[in-house]
Amino acid sequence: MSRQPKTLLKALVTQRSLDYTQFERSFHETAIRVLAEGEPTPTVSESQFRRWTGGQLTHLPRPDACRVLEAMFRLPAAVLFAPPSQQVPSPVSSIQDEIGRTARKAQDDAGEAASAAISDRSIEQLRDDLTDLARTYNTRPANEVWASSAALRDEAERHRKRTRIPVQQQELLVLAGQAASLMASAAFDLGELAGARRLARAAGVYGESARFPPLRAYADGTLAYIAYFTGDPAQAVALAGQALSYPGIGDTAVRRLQAIKARAHGHLGDVHSAREAIHHTTDDRSGARDLLHDDIAGEFGFPAERLSMSNSSTALLAGDTVLAEHAARRALEIITRKPADRRSAPVLGGASADLAMARFLKGDADGALDALATMWAITPDKRVTGLLARVARLRQLVSSQRRYRGSAEAAELVERIELFVHTSAPAQLCAAPPALDR
Repeated sequence: MSRQPKTLLKALVTQRSLDYTQFERSFHETAIRVLAEGEPTPTVSESQFRRWTGGQLTHLPRPDACRVLEAMFRLPAAVLFAPPSQQVPSPVSSIQDEIGRTARKAQDDAGEAASAAISDRSIEQLRDDLTDLARTYNTRPANEVWASSAALRDEAERHRKRTRIPVQQQELLVLAGQAASLMASAAFDLGELAGARRLARAAGVYGESARFPPLRAYADGTLAYIAYFTGDPAQAVALAGQALSYPGIGDTAVRRLQAIKARAHGHLGDVHSAREAIHHTTDDRSGARDLLHDDIAGEFGFPAERLSMSNSSTALLAGDTVLAEHAARRALEIITRKPADRRSAPVLGGASADLAMARFLKGDADGALDALATMWAITPDKRVTGLLARVARLRQLVSSQRRYRGSAEAAELVERIELFVHTSAPAQLCAAPPALDR
């Protein structure tokens, strides 16, 4: 004859075939569900489990443990620790209770998830604001871009912490990464290269977390040109090559990365590789596009005038003054066809500086001074790091070449360059312009 259990708890445990390990797991999971956040989670040792089921208690367990047991068995604790009545709830009734309880929990969890979403319109507005900032980047002062992009990144992070919807989480990661990328560019333009590097790395992490290769490619490209600006062109070549291997990037991204790679080879003195990379920037492409470089574009794009300006700088590094002059003139021709309010001041000034440099190297001082007329018109708040580096190289050239040494015109030009640099945005922030060029 079977031994009669001393408590209803023992009868139910036996009926459900629960050993200690299974009971303890169920107890722990129920405790997490029913107890308030921050409330200590009670535990059950094996000896305690045997006392509970063996009828050895003189009083009920602690209130928190009783609450968990009541949730597990849907009965008051006093009834669970009393002797079983003649009729113990059947397994069918227990399964029905479990189904009902689980269904109610699923419904509650779904409701919580729905309440944790944010309005799609909030994300749409954030996306529009970032797109507008990217597309107007080069017509705004760098410090203004910095403030706007920092505010938008903070907004993306606030939204991301509020939502539990996976698709919203992913899009907000991408948007936060775009904002971080714009912050990196603004920090670079203001001469804060260490901060720019950190922000570009952060943008790459956002892109990796969101599984969005175009953002990773853009971030690695930014890190690449920061690398050659800070004297590590070999690292720049490696970063650009890595970014070119990412799937899902369009032709614009490839042109940008090849141009960066070409410049890095130029700084290394590898003329053959620099020319080869320039050639790749003008290859006919597949027509592939991506959301960041092509659809949003702006600062994320790489328009023809920017490509030509980049190639003129690479040609100067390679000692090809003919190609440098041709590419710089091409950049100026393209950009001056645009309405004045859509012209990129850094490209306009940078191409002018490159053209002047090419002409000085050819001995055409009058032509070089004519080319600089456009550059002098760039306002101080738009004299960014890349332009200042070109101007610094121009100053070095004029000061070092014997043909210009001692001339009044050369002295006047050096003095004007120094004033141009001294009144720039980076100089006002006490950031020294780098010795290389963007």
